[in-house]
Amino acid sequence: MADQLDTSTHLNDLPSISVRRPYLAVVLNFLIMIAGLGALLGVEVRELPDVDRPIVTVRGDYPGASPETLDAEVTSIVEAAVARVNGVKEVMASSEENNFRVRAVFNPDINLIDAANDIREAVSRVERDLPDRVENITVIKADADATPVVRLAVWSETLQIDALTQIVEDQVIPDLTSVDGVAEVSVFGDQERVLKVILDPMRLASYGLSVADVANVMRNARYDVPAGSFQSREQEVLVRANASVIDPAKIEDLIIRDPVRIGDVATVFYAPAEAESWVRLNGRTVLSLGIVRQASSNTIVIAEGVAKAVERLKVQVPSINIETISDDSEFIKGSISELLVTLGYSIAIVVLVLVIFTGQFRASIIPTVAIPVALVGSLAAVWLLGFSVNLITLLAMVLSSGIVVDDAIVVLENIQRL
Repeated sequence: MADQLDTSTHLNDLPSISVRRPYLAVVLNFLIMIAGLGALLGVEVRELPDVDRPIVTVRGDYPGASPETLDAEVTSIVEAAVARVNGVKEVMASSEENNFRVRAVFNPDINLIDAANDIREAVSRVERDLPDRVENITVIKADADATPVVRLAVWSETLQIDALTQIVEDQVIPDLTSVDGVAEVSVFGDQERVLKVILDPMRLASYGLSVADVANVMRNARYDVPAGSFQSREQEVLVRANASVIDPAKIEDLIIRDPVRIGDVATVFYAPAEAESWVRLNGRTVLSLGIVRQASSNTIVIAEGVAKAVERLKVQVPSINIETISDDSEFIKGSISELLVTLGYSIAIVVLVLVIFTGQFRASIIPTVAIPVALVGSLAAVWLLGFSVNLITLLAMVLSSGIVVDDAIVVLENIQRL
């Protein structure tokens, strides 16, 4: 009686139903494959899982302040405010010339967005206690998506660094930003073209002038002045007086105090701005471009789109050279390729072992089909749960092939029982 109950129980499970109704099993497998392939088109592909570290950083500037002054008047106050926030595990502070940084590490169970908001509120409460010259106080939470996935180097054999920067801002960055999945293009090593006024202290002293007198004249020199408008029933015309001063010669003609002009006490010319960062490639000064991805985007698709955009730019702007320095998609594509090779070996070994130990070649077809169906179908679950295809999920797929073999053995037992 017990044997009969046990047999009836097994006859109603999924393997037994699949044996009795093969067409139903085929349709179910096709549906699983279709769902997996459909999810593959929309699932996020990246190197590592999207896990933000529970870290919030507070930064600020205090122009002209020494590290000692910053630590006593700014950093200690901000550090104390951050340390009082709920959930803070560790606080690290550093004071440098002209700027400070406070880094707060939270417990793993703390929501990072709420933690960043709490830090902002704490800093805003003590901001009135800081010196008036403290500026650019920002609160930044750790963001795994902020790291560039592709890095490019741009240089030119004929253009100066300021002209190269202008071309990159006007032509290169807009073309790269238009690539599907690109959120931002960060630039390092750029130097914009700026107007420099070099004062001669001896000439200033001879005319009884100061640097502030020249600065006031430069500050009051407007590029254009709105002069009003003319309005009729049909239209309205805006009138603007063109007072542009963009030529160094015109700036030198500005009068400080009659009859003294700026050209009498200073030299005016255009030159690259002071460099805030330097990037060198093989001994050559270059501009570095970092391609930052959008959230839930495909790194491989972004890299392919960037490569096509680079080829277009090489034709459109022949005066510049663009080279790919790093590409995270290459590592991801290599991992996927190795995964497919490993799965091929796994399937071959499983089939060989089943043939040797069971002596039935037809029975070995079951795991041969079940492993690809199960792995492709798992992509649908990855997409539904909001996860991404990364090194961890790929490793899990390789390890799960052994579980599929165990299920195949159960199916073989049901076949023999039937």
